[in-house]
Amino acid sequence: MPRARSLPVVIAEHGELVVERDRRRATGRILRAGGMEASYVDLANPAHLEFDYMRWLRMVLHTARARRIVHVGGGACALPRALAAEDPRGRQEVCEVSAEVIAIAREHLGLRRAPGLHVRQGDGRVFIASQPAASWDAVVIDAFVAARVPHHLVTVEAVGDVARVAPLVLVNVVDDRSARDVRAIATGVSASFPHVWALGAQAGNTIVVGQTTLPSLDRIAALAAADPSPPRVTTPERLAQLTATTPAPRDAETR
Repeated sequence: MPRARSLPVVIAEHGELVVERDRRRATGRILRAGGMEASYVDLANPAHLEFDYMRWLRMVLHTARARRIVHVGGGACALPRALAAEDPRGRQEVCEVSAEVIAIAREHLGLRRAPGLHVRQGDGRVFIASQPAASWDAVVIDAFVAARVPHHLVTVEAVGDVARVAPLVLVNVVDDRSARDVRAIATGVSASFPHVWALGAQAGNTIVVGQTTLPSLDRIAALAAADPSPPRVTTPERLAQLTATTPAPRDAETR
């Protein structure tokens, strides 16, 4: 979770979207959606990732040497912007379903055209379905409706299409100690990816990772230990035990 802060200053309000300035960091900007912190960017330093789970995402992407990445869910595009700043010759394709979010990010959160970064308005699953096989290095799913990942993005069918275009998928899940959503999403991912593991806190954000190749968990564990908010690594073997009786989400179902 983000660090504790003093009360921020409201810069703009558009319905449930609110932009605030961080009092502790003059160039820090926070995007809230429905009262939840959805994004944080530093206007002076695009490589800064305030949210712990975004640093965890970046460490996995770096370890996998992923450079061509589809981001499903954008917000202020903090992670894609950080990756593009580090590697302008890479490719960060952002699919953000809300035109209003994109507009407020451009007006108040410093979102600009940049080498290696492209932001489009549209549904990420639809975009992935249009892509050629093996055309991307990774897909990051960081999208929410009322604090839950949209069902249609993490069904067996949806993840199967992700596996067609990329050998790596990362899903940011917000859950409580029951880990119900983590287990369900991990089960869906395991239908298409042979190696599924997780990185996260006991409650809060957890990154569910699916890979076609063996993960470098020793390297991940070393990087995780050095993070300001060290996450816990759940191995594929342990995650398989935890999800053994959990049904996978499918398109025909609703939740």
